[in-house]
Amino acid sequence: MKLLDGKTAIITGASRGIGKGIAEVFADHGANVAFTYSSSEGPALELQKELEGKGVKAKAYKSNAADFKESEELVNLVLEDFGSIDILINNAGVTKDNLLMRMSEEDFDKVIEINLKSVFNMTKAIQRTFLKQRKGSIVNMSSVVGVKGNAGQANYAASKAGMIGFTKSVALELGSRNIRCNAIAPGFIETEMTAKLDEKTVQGWRDAIPLKRGGTPEDIANACLYLASDLSAYVTGQVLNVDGGMLT
Repeated sequence: MKLLDGKTAIITGASRGIGKGIAEVFADHGANVAFTYSSSEGPALELQKELEGKGVKAKAYKSNAADFKESEELVNLVLEDFGSIDILINNAGVTKDNLLMRMSEEDFDKVIEINLKSVFNMTKAIQRTFLKQRKGSIVNMSSVVGVKGNAGQANYAASKAGMIGFTKSVALELGSRNIRCNAIAPGFIETEMTAKLDEKTVQGWRDAIPLKRGGTPEDIANACLYLASDLSAYVTGQVLNVDGGMLT
């Protein structure tokens, strides 16, 4: 059964890692996929081709979700190209880790802007469409760090915790119009980025997780699929920890 047959999803920051995993799983389930990238045009166009190969409509857009105007323009373009939007996945994010005493104001502002303000921008841009059709599902990519904090990541943790408060508020505001808003809090997910880290350190992290492994982009994508589809029609305002039991 294809859970997203005929639906259209916007996924921000999807040229690699978790975003790419979500795009692939959504396409496998029949969704048309509009996704954004910031700089990696090559991988983005490759992904577009791969998704089209699954028999769905797909298009890559160079767009900065941290920019209010660009977010509005993106939604208008996707509506023009695809005709409708049913799902928004706010996945764009960066890290600029440092201990607070060494963290610059610029590094704090940048992370808040890209991770948190982007969620406001995109949700605001899509709200009118969802209100008009009286349905829609928004999934915000938070983090276990947003739930419990982490030394050396005050900026990232603040952005991801802010996202949770935003998610719950939007769920309360838009619930009466059948618009749902949930968050996912991934734990340690193994992507191209973590592949560059020291293997011994990574193994140490795996050993500390009850399920004894890092997560995959597909693990997150499957949780996203549930929250985006009608399987979760009565679920809103929730934070789903997908972390192998890290926060248990």
